[in-house]
Amino acid sequence: MFEEWLLAPLPNLGFIVLAAIGMYVAVIIFTKLAGLRSFSKMSSFDFAMTVAIGSLVATTVVAKNPPLLQGVVALAALYGLQKLVSNLRRFDWVGNLVDNRPVLLMRHGEMFLDNMRSTGVTEEDLRSKLREANVLELSQVRAVVFETTGDISVLHTKDTDVELEGWLLEGVRDAESHIEMAGSPEPRHVSA
Repeated sequence: MFEEWLLAPLPNLGFIVLAAIGMYVAVIIFTKLAGLRSFSKMSSFDFAMTVAIGSLVATTVVAKNPPLLQGVVALAALYGLQKLVSNLRRFDWVGNLVDNRPVLLMRHGEMFLDNMRSTGVTEEDLRSKLREANVLELSQVRAVVFETTGDISVLHTKDTDVELEGWLLEGVRDAESHIEMAGSPEPRHVSA
């Protein structure tokens, strides 16, 4: 039993190597055809596609089922679907359907606790990201955004006269309503 778990017959290893080569070549070809966005994580959809492609490649390489040809066809379908959705995302309704919106977590030293709760970001997570971005004072922080990919962007400057350009926060949830508007998220001022 131990040998079955640890070892594999030599012919099986040869097929695994052939399948790995076949899937590797297929990934290279499809990535060239579909473009660099294939492995980007610009949106949650892109990230899901990357995971799906990785899972399909792994399953095809190490399992008897699906056979290599089926794996390559499924891979082509995933790349084609990603390319189609990527092109259709130019229409707002498709983008809204497929993508999550980025969320404002902090603005001018104020944490938006409702937004942090809804995204599952803790104060310690935020503090960690501020340190990672080399923020020395909260007055340097113009905005902190939880991106659609799960990344946290910290927009900051040492020059207190520089204001954040509004274009950078376009499409960010609650960015337009962060200044004392009804229904804006609950802010919490953080003292330095």
